[in-house]
Amino acid sequence: MGFLVDSQKDGFGSSWGGLKSFVRRKQVDSAHTKRLGHHQLAKELTVRHLIAIGVGSTIGAGVYILVGTVAREHSGPALTISFLIAGIAAALSAFCYAELASRCPSAGSAYHYSYICVGEGVAWLIGWALILEYTIGGAAVARGISPNLALLFGGQNSLPIFLARQHIPGLDIVVDPCAAVLVFVVTGLLCVGIKESTLAQAIVTSANVCAMIFVIVAGGYLGFKTGWAGYELPTGYFPFGVDGMLAGSATVFFAYIGFDSVASTAEEVKNPQRDLPLGIATALSICCGLYMLVSVVIVGLVPYYEMDPDTPISSAFASYGMQWAAYIITVGAVTALCSTLMGSILPQPRILMAMARDGLLPSFFSDVNKRSQVPVKSTVTTGIVAATLSFFMDVSQLAGMVSVGTLLAFTMVAISVLILRYVPPDEVPLPSSLQESIDSVTLRYSRDSQVTSGENPEMSTSTGSSQPLLSKKNVAIDCPIIEKQEAQASLSPLSKIQIIWAWGQFATCPP
Repeated sequence: MGFLVDSQKDGFGSSWGGLKSFVRRKQVDSAHTKRLGHHQLAKELTVRHLIAIGVGSTIGAGVYILVGTVAREHSGPALTISFLIAGIAAALSAFCYAELASRCPSAGSAYHYSYICVGEGVAWLIGWALILEYTIGGAAVARGISPNLALLFGGQNSLPIFLARQHIPGLDIVVDPCAAVLVFVVTGLLCVGIKESTLAQAIVTSANVCAMIFVIVAGGYLGFKTGWAGYELPTGYFPFGVDGMLAGSATVFFAYIGFDSVASTAEEVKNPQRDLPLGIATALSICCGLYMLVSVVIVGLVPYYEMDPDTPISSAFASYGMQWAAYIITVGAVTALCSTLMGSILPQPRILMAMARDGLLPSFFSDVNKRSQVPVKSTVTTGIVAATLSFFMDVSQLAGMVSVGTLLAFTMVAISVLILRYVPPDEVPLPSSLQESIDSVTLRYSRDSQVTSGENPEMSTSTGSSQPLLSKKNVAIDCPIIEKQEAQASLSPLSKIQIIWAWGQFATCPP
């Protein structure tokens, strides 16, 4: 269980009473619970792995449908600008995630950041909102794979009988064995190890990206050959006005959801301060570029009012006699759904593990397998729940709750960044690189002052007099939360001058 610090001093404790526990904040990063006997997650991920997770979790089959729906109802030929505006809005949230993930690199994503910056009550709410989001989202994605997979075998009812959807008259439900099998396959991959599962996701994501590149290249060739009929319209580029374009941006914004999965793997990144911002920014840039290029091509091939809202890309190629392109597009949709399914199940065990570490869930969920170094128990539990939902329930009506959880998490992450920026330094966790720089400078000048005064630095070191000036008492951590009053009380005037000098040196000569 992580160490906690009350946001109020003892003088105000009586006024808070029982509500005090809801606003207390985590003092020690949960990644450091190895000192309390927990096994740690494997640090195996680099920038390339993070990009694969981000792109695979973000680009789903929705882009193959959103293009037609949004163009027909909201944006028209200005669909590309709608994707651009939505991408900029998503980038602002991504920057917040990147900053918090690099400063507090531990599993838990928005739950972890809320616990450090806001309080236990809000963190508990965010944690369950994320669990709801990933569980329902994963089940909804799994049920969407079987219809697209059936198209590759020749039709809606072409899957083998043991994988095809079956209607149970007595219960009046439609079961989907294919969805449950796929969830269990993904769960097994995630239990093997983070590096192996990320490699599998990278392969599936590459197939999806190749399908989108085919759409861009082949569609661009047809457009230049035929003259881009979709842009030669009397209604102009904004048939629904600027309001329609902005409404389209609000709709396509949810095509960018998924980059937050990268933040949940922060504890498994080799160099989180460098790799997490690069991974999140690069993944989002790739997704935005692909979305915009696909929309440019498809809107240009077919006038927006003639698009098929269900299969806009396939119908656009079919209108030019390329019916065979539907198979490539279907492969892209299936691989997109598979990578999104893996991206939906991957973060949830880590959120369960983080909540269990902090005592908000049973310790059963915090166990990490010694061999694979992943939370196997949490992963298996997540897989069983998601498989059960995808097998028995049509969760499409509950899919709207995914958006609610996502927006709530994004809001709290943005608030957490504001708290980090404007709350006094005694309640702000320092980055490990900054803490190491301050400690090294103050330690060096402490030894110089001892040599000047005639003391033996080695003897002083053995007695502990050369401890970093900003270190916490009895807390061995990398990203501490500094108690300003306690630190100032233990410093001499010379030490305070040395700290000011160290901060100036770090600001002008960063490591």
